[in-house]
Amino acid sequence: MADRIRELRPGTEVELVTIRTTGDVVQDASLAQIGGKGLFIKEIEESLLKGAVDIAVHSMKDLPAEIPEGLEIAAVPPREDPRDVLISRDGRELDRMPTGARIGTGSLRRGIQLKNRMPAVAIVPLRGNLDTRIRKIETENLDGVILAAAGLRRMGWEARISQFIPVETMLPAVGQGALGIEIRQADKRAREAVIPLHDPLSGREVGAERAFLKGLGGGCQLPIAGFAKLIGKRLVLEGMVGSPDGRTMIRRKVEGAAEDGEGLGEKLAGIILALGGRDLLEGSAL
Repeated sequence: MADRIRELRPGTEVELVTIRTTGDVVQDASLAQIGGKGLFIKEIEESLLKGAVDIAVHSMKDLPAEIPEGLEIAAVPPREDPRDVLISRDGRELDRMPTGARIGTGSLRRGIQLKNRMPAVAIVPLRGNLDTRIRKIETENLDGVILAAAGLRRMGWEARISQFIPVETMLPAVGQGALGIEIRQADKRAREAVIPLHDPLSGREVGAERAFLKGLGGGCQLPIAGFAKLIGKRLVLEGMVGSPDGRTMIRRKVEGAAEDGEGLGEKLAGIILALGGRDLLEGSAL
């Protein structure tokens, strides 16, 4: 993103500031145990609010539904591949995995969808960066690990991928594959710098997904998935909410006018809440 700003606004000086977040530091517990994916952005947003940085670049799937007062997502650049992928020990795809295969993932969302398709699979919790998780195929004697396609593609590691998992099999996380460029609402200079980075199509699809997340309450620790796709002039939005133990999974789809993404997100949240999602959400808050 820094290179793109320099390219689009010649002469602009851009300094990169690395901030280690709680989510980066605490690697020996699941995200659900330590407070969810919002822990990957807390310190960054605090620095933004204090004026220590002017622009924050996040993985959109790390952003809770509610943005702190005074901040806004000013741009969503073109989205990378939103799918999940499998990296396996011997190049096998999911359908060729042995009974009782050991699959590593740190995501409840991935785990319950995998269990729903392959009841005998053993889910092994994983944390750490991409290299660390891939190495655990050997160190933890795993049959494979499930990761986001976007991260591997951005690292140029596509050759390691054994299977791109179809969204019909594994619905992605809300915002997966997309970046969110966050600024202070009052900072006109930062807004002018990042607006050229915005991709309207990606923004519309991710906006619908985030409206779905917000409609569910946004802050729970349940497995939640949401994926929107513009097909012609119609926006198709599919969402899922599950129980932490994977025994319950509610998945539904809506579609409507492309310009009504937020309304579709709210509609889908209402449908899933009425079908039992509300009970799951209330149970997760106990």
